[in-house]
Amino acid sequence: MKPKVFVTRQIPEAGLAILRDRTDLEVWPHGDIPVPREVLADRMPHLHGVLTLLSDPIDRGIIDRGPHLKVISNYAVGTDNIDVAFAQARGITVTNTPDVLTDATADLAFALILGTARKVLEGNQVARSGRWAWAPDLLAGEDVFGATLGIVGFGRIGRAVARRAQGFSMTILVAARDSAARDAAELGAQMVPFEELLEKSDYVTLHCPLTPETAGLMNEEAFRRMKKTAIFINTGRGKLVDQRALGQALSEGWIAGAGLDVFDPEPLPADHPLFAAPNLLPLPHLGSATRRTRERMATMAAEDLVAVLDGKIPCHPVRI
Repeated sequence: MKPKVFVTRQIPEAGLAILRDRTDLEVWPHGDIPVPREVLADRMPHLHGVLTLLSDPIDRGIIDRGPHLKVISNYAVGTDNIDVAFAQARGITVTNTPDVLTDATADLAFALILGTARKVLEGNQVARSGRWAWAPDLLAGEDVFGATLGIVGFGRIGRAVARRAQGFSMTILVAARDSAARDAAELGAQMVPFEELLEKSDYVTLHCPLTPETAGLMNEEAFRRMKKTAIFINTGRGKLVDQRALGQALSEGWIAGAGLDVFDPEPLPADHPLFAAPNLLPLPHLGSATRRTRERMATMAAEDLVAVLDGKIPCHPVRI
C-alpha cells in the first residue's frame, strides 16, 4: 500500500508527477484558496506525509492530529509556519527548499529598489492616463547608481543582492552576525551596526530570518533613523516590520518610499491602512515567482518527501 500524502495547494506538475508515482496522493483542488484548517486537521490522521506552503500554519494542534506522519515538506525556504521543534520531537522530519530561489528573490529585491526609486508604478499610471507632458520635475525619483545600499542579514539572498549592487557601483553596508564578516569583505561590503546602517543608507533591504529577536525589527525608532530620502525594501518576512510604523513613516515623510513583497498577514486586506500610504510599491509575494524556480522548488519538495517515506535521508532537512 502506498503512503498517503496531501499537498495543500496546486504546485507545478514536475513535483506532482513524482508524488503520483510513489504515493497515494491528494491535492487540495481549489486553486489559490488556502486549505482551511479544519480540512487539514481532518486529513492528518490518515497521512504519512504532507507538502505545505508558507501560508499553511502547521502548529502543535495540527501535528498532534497526525499519528502516522513522517515528513512535512515545506515548499519554501522559511519554515516559520511550522513548529519545527515539536515536529522533530515527535520524530517527524521537516524539509524546505533552500538555495534554488536565491537569485530569483535577489532579482526581485533589486527590481523593487529600481521600481520604487524611479517611480515605475506611478509612471505607468501617468503614461496610461494620456494626460501628461514631459517636464523637468515629472516623477523625479532617486539615483540608484553610486548610492549606498544597506543590507540587513547576509545569508544567500543578502549576498546575491550585494553582487547585483556591485554592478551599480553602490557602497554596500551590512548589518549581520559577526560570522558574515568574511563574506562581506569578499564582496567589498562594510560591516556596521544596525543603527549606523539605517542612518547612512539610501536604500535599506531586509534579508534576515524571522526569529524572536528580529520580529518587528523595523519599528518606529528604526524608520525615524533613516534618511528622509531613503527607500525601504522588504522581500524577507512581513513580521520583520511594524506595518503601522511603516505607514506612518511614508505618510509623514520620514522616508521617501517603500517596496514590499511580503506582509503580515498575507494577503493583506485591500482596505488595510498601509495601502493608503504614498510612495508604496507592493507586490503579492513574488520573490520566487519564476517558472524555473517554482518548478525546481516543486521537484525538491517532492523528492525530499518521498526520500523520507522511503527511509532515506532527504537532501534538505531543516535542523534547529
